[in-house]
Order: sequence, then C-alpha cells, then structure tokens
Amino acid sequence: MDTKNLGFNSKLIHAGDFHDEFGSAVTPIYQTSTFAFRNAQHGADLFAGKEKGFIYTRIGNPTIEALENKLAELENGCGGIALSSGMAAVTTVYMAFLGQGEHIVCTSAVYGPSRGVLESHFAKFGVQSTFVDSSNLKEIEDAIRPNTKLLYLETPANPTIALTDIKKASEIAHKHGIIVVVDNTFCSPYLQKPLDLGADVALHSLTKFINGHADIVGGALVAKDTAIYQKLRKTMVYMGGNMDPHQAYMVIRGVKTLSLRIDRAQENSMKVAEYLEKHPKVAWVKYPGLKSFQQYQLAKEQMKGPGAMISFELKGGYDAGVTLMNNVHLALLAVSLGGVESLIQHPASMTHAGLPKEARLQADITDGLIRYAVGIENVEDIIADLDHALAKI
Repeated sequence: MDTKNLGFNSKLIHAGDFHDEFGSAVTPIYQTSTFAFRNAQHGADLFAGKEKGFIYTRIGNPTIEALENKLAELENGCGGIALSSGMAAVTTVYMAFLGQGEHIVCTSAVYGPSRGVLESHFAKFGVQSTFVDSSNLKEIEDAIRPNTKLLYLETPANPTIALTDIKKASEIAHKHGIIVVVDNTFCSPYLQKPLDLGADVALHSLTKFINGHADIVGGALVAKDTAIYQKLRKTMVYMGGNMDPHQAYMVIRGVKTLSLRIDRAQENSMKVAEYLEKHPKVAWVKYPGLKSFQQYQLAKEQMKGPGAMISFELKGGYDAGVTLMNNVHLALLAVSLGGVESLIQHPASMTHAGLPKEARLQADITDGLIRYAVGIENVEDIIADLDHALAKI
C-alpha cells in the first residue's frame, strides 16, 4: 500500500509496515544476525548492490528497515537509519560530518552527552566546538568560521526549553555550505518537522516520545537528501551502531500511539504550567504553550503544539531543587522523558552536574532549574504531587 498520501495518524499505523507470507497483522521480528543466499550469484549481486535484499543485520534487517521507512515518512525525509541509542545517532552524525581541524557550532543548552562527547573525545582528534545560545541567530552567525562544517541544533533545548528558529538558522548555515542537524527528540515529528523547515537531518532518541513506554533505548536519523543519507548510513554500518530487530519491533509498536500520548500529555502540561506559574515558590516557568513564554510566537509558527516538557525555576535555588526531588511521590525521580509516566529531575545535581558551573550558567542551567516531563496520569494527581513537594521547601 502506498502510504505517502495518508494522514499522519494513518502513517503511524501503516507506513513502512509489511506483511509476511503468513499474513502477520504486525511487522514480524527477524531476530537473526545473518541471511542465507540462494546461491553464489545471489550473494555476489547483493554485495554489489545489483539486487535488493539482506546480508547481515548490522547492514540491514527487514524489521529494522520497516521502522526506518516509517520514520522517514513521518519526517518527510528520503531515508531513515535506526540506531542502538540516541547517542549512537549523535556520534554517527559527528563521525560523518566532522574531520580533523574542522569546526561545529552547537546549541549550548544541549543534551549533556551530546556536548560532552565533543569536548572529551572529538576534541582529542582535532575537532573544534563552539557552543552558543542558538535562539539568538546572531550568535550562530558570529560563531561560524571558514572550517565550520556542522550546525547542530536542539529545539526545544534540553533542559531550558529555549527554541531555535530552524528556518532562519538553516538559511544562515546553508549560505556557508554548512550541514544542519536538528535534535527533534522533544517534539517528535508529530509536533515539528525540521526537514520541512530547512534542516538536512532530523535526529531522535527513540527512547523518548516515539517509543513512549520507557522500555527500550534507541536512536534514529532521517535525512532530507540521498547523498547525506548514504553518508550517514555508511558511517553507521562501519561504526556498528545498528539497532537490534527486537528493539525495532518495540518502537514500531510504541510509535503507533504517538499522537494519542502526546495529545494527552500536552493537555496535562498546559494545566501544570499554569499552576506552576501562579505558585509563590516558583520564580518562572518556561513552557511553549504559555503566552508568557518569550518565544511563544515562534512556537506557534514551527511547532504544531507546545509539547510535554516544562522547565521552571525554584526561588530557593539548589537546596530547593534537592528538597523538591526528595518529596515528589507520583512523578518518578528519573532522567529521560517521553514515556506515559511523569518524570522529574534537577539538572544542577543530576544530568548536568558534571559540567562546570560557569558552563552551566552560560547555558542558562541555573541552580534552581527543574525539568518536568509530564505524563498521561490524571492531571489532578500530578498537580497534587507537586503541591505537596513544593510545600516542603
């Protein structure tokens, strides 16, 4: 069935899927490391690319390919690549587009390991990095050098929820021949389509909203054009970051309810954000659905909805953050996001504790900053849990 003209929800169910000779209603799991050839010529033709088929699961697998094709359609890209983790996707991007003596411009308030691997590993091989507030387009422009090869954006940023204008940032980068990659994990293709806005690659941690059930780790890349896709695919195959077939099956199952889960979580998030904005112990709230959000108009323009991620600042700083963490009961005190359950974390003492304080503050990750990933529980219970914990500060 040609699914390209179907609506988004129909694509969630049907895009990329195939049915085997037995008529399986769901994509089967091909839990195999290798595939047998019919004869020597068949093997030779597969290796030469003269015939389409499968050789070895690191190179390709029917279950994994079904997921890759689904994601490519959801992001309006030419091809998808499923990987073993979100960080496998990030490092594949860096390996594909950065060489010795070359330069990357990156959102400063980015997922911690996305920044850390540049500073601790790629720097050893002569890769230069500049971290900027990419919501300020002038900072992007000013950071570009003759050897800049990659603009890496995360929008909304983690954990500050700052937005970057993907269309304008891409125009700046493309004037200089720079490839643009957007980490679209916080939105998923349901809420934001970076390739339609000018980016070259959309990146996901499939662990989060796309799978949506906190039971697998995975990553994905979707490219706009074939040349970039082939470069990323070749890098992934050589580096060995492929997804496992059972992982792919789990993500295919999880993604089918993506819009239903996000719609419910967004509805909850709006009410939680409004509650927090009025609370006397909260200094400010950053949520793209609030009219007080500094980039409210940009959120309306490039996102279909405000999402389910909230950042807020406690007036009591670091100690208040720790107290809140120790007194929530419904929300799980855990990293990650995008599952059906609510998760809460304190970046200064958890995910970004390894960053020097100066670097944290430069990225607007303050001592009292709390990141809340809102789930699909009854919103009254979520608010009651926060109210109880805030009262302990």
